[in-house]
Amino acid sequence: MNIIVAPDSFKGSLTALEAADALVQGVRAVLPEAEIVSIPLADGGEGTVDALVLATRGRIVQRKVTGPMGEPVQARFGVLGDDVTGVVEMAAAAGLPLVPPDRRNPLLATSYGVGELMLAALEAGCTRLIVGLGGSATSDGGAGMAQALGVRLLDSDGNDLRPGAAALMRLAHIDLSKRDPRVAGAKIYAASDVRNPLLGPQGAAAVYGPQKGASPQMVSMLEKALSRFAEVIERDLQIDVRDLPGAGAAGGLGAGLVALAGAELRSGPSLVLELLGFEEYVEAADLILTGEGKLDRQIEFGKAISGVALLAQKHGVPVVAFAGSLEEEPEKLAQQGISAVVTVPPGPISEEEAMRRAGELLQAAAERAMRLLLLGRGLGEGRWRTA
Repeated sequence: MNIIVAPDSFKGSLTALEAADALVQGVRAVLPEAEIVSIPLADGGEGTVDALVLATRGRIVQRKVTGPMGEPVQARFGVLGDDVTGVVEMAAAAGLPLVPPDRRNPLLATSYGVGELMLAALEAGCTRLIVGLGGSATSDGGAGMAQALGVRLLDSDGNDLRPGAAALMRLAHIDLSKRDPRVAGAKIYAASDVRNPLLGPQGAAAVYGPQKGASPQMVSMLEKALSRFAEVIERDLQIDVRDLPGAGAAGGLGAGLVALAGAELRSGPSLVLELLGFEEYVEAADLILTGEGKLDRQIEFGKAISGVALLAQKHGVPVVAFAGSLEEEPEKLAQQGISAVVTVPPGPISEEEAMRRAGELLQAAAERAMRLLLLGRGLGEGRWRTA
């Protein structure tokens, strides 16, 4: 039997790699002869570098860059096994966990370090960049990222703007003439699992600002700043980013990457599966095991698991999904291509204990599922008939 093990992370308890290892161990305990391909997943956010580097036998590169509040941080990016594809997680340089709760201020936080990581990948010889969006402390529309690449954001006196979203309210002109020429020569993808526009009630400020410490007054200021940013982008560059799906991801970094770095916005899960060559594995598979911490209606909106299920449906391969908690009807999940769902906790258990024992419980859940699979095969072959 050929089995693909391809989970996403179980947020707060297991990385995608740890989840994959637990599932593999569970399968091996029951089906020691099975041929297993382990492919930890990611959606463009946290874990994308590790998943892609592992799958392609690439390498991790460390760099000291500018953190979200201007202080240096140690960050990392990946170079994939083809030696031409670099993968950057914006959270590595401008992530919310890098800022203590009492210092969070999206009006001042900068994405400058993201641009520095992109430059480091270009210096490493990469001609294709994947920038994973998500987990940001910033709401500067990617302004800092662009400045690190050499883009000049100028006020009415011709002075460069200071870091942070608040400065964008004084933006008068965008000058691309000093942008690093390698940017134009590279193919850049902005990978995200959300489709929020830059502005409006579903935009970067209104939806994500409060998560980064913004008060209602600050949300209003962020909206004005990003609106001014979009206005000048359209006037100077003839690019309209206001309502572009995904432009509001990572504090508007999606918009900045498209307008100021020439990036293409892509669904993070779809792009990751494409880079992994996942469909080729599916074509040869008999069964796929996937999973994540919570299965809910968000699976309809392009999560990594939904991409796995769609490819499995296309090739007629059954999918078993493991979930820490289930908040969607199994019938609806079946419509998305998930054949069966196994909840990881074996019975009533506190969330704290479930998180602490996540690896052990996931392995046990995989064993239970494989024993049921063997039972089903036995019934189909008539092995359990007594008369």
